[in-house]
Amino acid sequence: MTTPAVANPVVPRIYRGLNRRERAGWIAGLTVGQAGACLMLAAPVLMSISAGRWRTGLGAAAAGGLVAAVLVVPVRGRPAVRWLTHLILHRVGVAMGWSTWRSRAAAGNPGPDHLPDLPGSLARVQFPDGPAFRTQGRICLIHDTGEGRWGATARLTHTGVGMLSQAECDRLAARLGNLLLSVGHRDVVDRVSLLVRTVPDDGTEHQVWRAAHLAAAPPALAVQACAELDAAIGSVAVRHELFLSVSGTETALRRPAAAAGGGVTGRAHALYRVLDGIEDAVKALNVRTVSWLSGPQLAAAIRTGFNPGHAAALEHAALTGTAGGGWPMSLAGPVHAPSPPARSYIHDGYTSVSYSVLMPEAGTVFGSLAPLLAVKTAGERRCVAIHYEVLGAAGSSRAVRANRFRSTVVTDYKAGKGFSTSAADQREAGGARAQEHAVAAGHAMVRYAAVAAVTVPSNWNVEDHAVRLENDAAGRFRLLRLELAQDSAFVAACLPLGIGLPRTSGSLR
Repeated sequence: MTTPAVANPVVPRIYRGLNRRERAGWIAGLTVGQAGACLMLAAPVLMSISAGRWRTGLGAAAAGGLVAAVLVVPVRGRPAVRWLTHLILHRVGVAMGWSTWRSRAAAGNPGPDHLPDLPGSLARVQFPDGPAFRTQGRICLIHDTGEGRWGATARLTHTGVGMLSQAECDRLAARLGNLLLSVGHRDVVDRVSLLVRTVPDDGTEHQVWRAAHLAAAPPALAVQACAELDAAIGSVAVRHELFLSVSGTETALRRPAAAAGGGVTGRAHALYRVLDGIEDAVKALNVRTVSWLSGPQLAAAIRTGFNPGHAAALEHAALTGTAGGGWPMSLAGPVHAPSPPARSYIHDGYTSVSYSVLMPEAGTVFGSLAPLLAVKTAGERRCVAIHYEVLGAAGSSRAVRANRFRSTVVTDYKAGKGFSTSAADQREAGGARAQEHAVAAGHAMVRYAAVAAVTVPSNWNVEDHAVRLENDAAGRFRLLRLELAQDSAFVAACLPLGIGLPRTSGSLR
């Protein structure tokens, strides 16, 4: 008698090793500066004890221990001394009125249509128009003068992953890896950002379509039924916007831009040569269309990021052909934004709370960020952005060598002192070896940062909606509220500009 074979269920693939610090401390987890400060604080204690002044040494130890705790002990991602510095800067900015924003249009002088009028960290960003790109017309370039980067943004239409099988999700994850790998093999661009944000669907598109196709004398009962359906479904309907931003550094663009004629046009041509290849790789992710945004289209995307309630009017104008020349860049920003509180950001009658999404040590699965986009209340908006920066071959090799050397030193030191290695040390060493083998096989290291935000009208209690977002992440990710930097965090989470990856902190995969 034999037992029939039972097919094994499809087990979701778990992606681990996503939470490695870039600048991990070498000395008991401390950086060189922190270790040096601790040694300087310990010197008076040792000198007092060696001289027999025990009471003085005890006082120096108590004072030094307190100062060392302020310098070393992290509190919600930042040491206490950094919290104090950021708090002082925040208070000074509020007292001096540096963080209060009022647009030129609100003051009665909007200026030229092409001149951007944006608050905070966006003041350094310029939006020159590039030449025509294939049949899509002129593309708006994003020039971040602070970081010296040039990029472009596209609007994507995607079918979603909610109804896909596990095998199909694994294929999409592999194709995403191929996209990042192809970016790593290019010399012009090195950063890719994906932004998904929900938009309350007020039925504008349906109303425009129905007005164009309505019969001359429709039955009264059918009109009544449609009105009831619109009232019941339209108030809770939500649609999603998906944006892709691609950018490269000024250093990487300088030589190919000079060969293409120099200036803005040369940099645009250098980017355009890369966009073709990236567009093909993006469409392999079940993306239906890729539309690179012009200046008015990007201005509208920025405007609806600050004011979600303006989306219906802009969509109606676009569908009915009454948009004219499009939304000007001079009106893309908020009309008014008061000094941001420590834990939120207020803009045009809306309040946003932004978080950094920290990946779990146990790993995650493809599509696990979807609960962060689950809107709980009509009128609420949620955004999730993932910023990838692909290191080149040389940078990836240096990173894996440093990781392998650090894990080896820790393991050998503990073995030499008779201590057994912990499970965390073994996992660290195994991950370092796996990354080294992957880079040797031609893959690349990827820096990344994930950000999530929730936006509600300012007359709502934003803390209730922030807690709901935290509840949706519980058990999957850890959300770190970006206090004292909510205005910059809003840019990273809600605006499709590819801005948001820090220079020296984050994670490697």
